[in-house]
Amino acid sequence: MKQRFLTVLLLLPAVIGLQAKDFTVAYVDLQYILKNLPQYESAQEQLNLIAKRWQKEVTDLEQEARVLTANYQTEQIFLSETMRKQREQEIIDKEKQAQDLKRKYFGQDGELNKKREALLKPIQDEIYTAIQEIAMQKGYQAVKDRSAEPSLIYMSNKLDISDQVLNKLGAK
Repeated sequence: MKQRFLTVLLLLPAVIGLQAKDFTVAYVDLQYILKNLPQYESAQEQLNLIAKRWQKEVTDLEQEARVLTANYQTEQIFLSETMRKQREQEIIDKEKQAQDLKRKYFGQDGELNKKREALLKPIQDEIYTAIQEIAMQKGYQAVKDRSAEPSLIYMSNKLDISDQVLNKLGAK
């Protein structure tokens, strides 16, 4: 065990040196690119409008359930057993309806995620294609997203191709 560790430790500088010579990396800042693409801003605005409209629908149903509950609590002592059960069921149904609608719109496989995918995937594909073309032209073996790289302490600006990607996409 000790011998294997020692062997790996001795070979590590050689492997790192080999990778550094033969492996060229460029970086992009996807947050910067997205922020500077008008079509991304437009898609985000559309998503926000849709989300607000759907949230209002859910909120209205929740409000209806609260009103039913408040009315029920006020009138409860005057209602027959049958009427109480009927009103309780109405409240339960309204709350369930609100939860179902919330899940339909905002759940993991909800309409908002599907809409986001439909609006943003073409933009993401376009960015990926531009990055790939620049990487192939410049001979980069890898391109990393620096906005998603928490361990990146320093990077030379020469390696950042974000502006080249924006130019390729026709953004200013």
